[in-house]
Amino acid sequence: MKAMILAAGLGTRLRPLTNDRPKALVEVAGKPLLEHVITKLTQQGTRDIIINTHHFAEKIAGFLESKKNFGVHIELSHEPTLLDTGGGLNKAAHFFNDGEPFLLYNTDVLSNIDLGAMLAVHQRTGALATLAVRDRKTSRYFLFDDDGRLVGWTSLLQKEQKIVVPQTETHNRLSFMGIHIISPRIFELFTESGTFSIVDVYLRLAGLGERIQAFRADQYKWLDLGRREQFERADDFLQEMNPPTSLRR
Repeated sequence: MKAMILAAGLGTRLRPLTNDRPKALVEVAGKPLLEHVITKLTQQGTRDIIINTHHFAEKIAGFLESKKNFGVHIELSHEPTLLDTGGGLNKAAHFFNDGEPFLLYNTDVLSNIDLGAMLAVHQRTGALATLAVRDRKTSRYFLFDDDGRLVGWTSLLQKEQKIVVPQTETHNRLSFMGIHIISPRIFELFTESGTFSIVDVYLRLAGLGERIQAFRADQYKWLDLGRREQFERADDFLQEMNPPTSLRR
């Protein structure tokens, strides 16, 4: 299964750690975040990866060269202007030309999630996209029905809610983990262009009847390193994580 790692963010919430490097190269336990993610993906079977870049892009390129691309095929998709998650994925659409589901993975996420199990759910349900989610306290949630289909989104801070499948009676609030499996058919369904969020795409397509599926990942360990305070937990977290299982191909 091919993968895209989202690594183009400015990392403003990590300053001063990102004053001289991109967020993807901030180190945890002596290794950059990007290395942890690439190792995770390659251990579970991924051999083709594309990484979007923007901030300090040349440092990411140099790091990958120094590591000989970790022995797999890696391409870079540079964004002179930040395109957000949806726009960045759309720019890299050419990479996903084999008709197979692919992985979209945030560079600041550490997890021992079983991607093979997630792929199996994606294939069994026939979903357009499958989102790793868990029950945890946060400020923004995806809303799902009892069958795990996306029906809306809510922000507690902004006191905003979008219900895109209005006939749904049950709205289960679940937190997104920054890990997606997506069928390449999604590129045919983009009406958005330029800079846009993949979340808006999911909500629009769910409202049109496409299946955006939840993958409940409460049993796996997960840490979002988008904020500096989380780095204090990172070393212990890595030691606690179970070894990954093989990705089914």
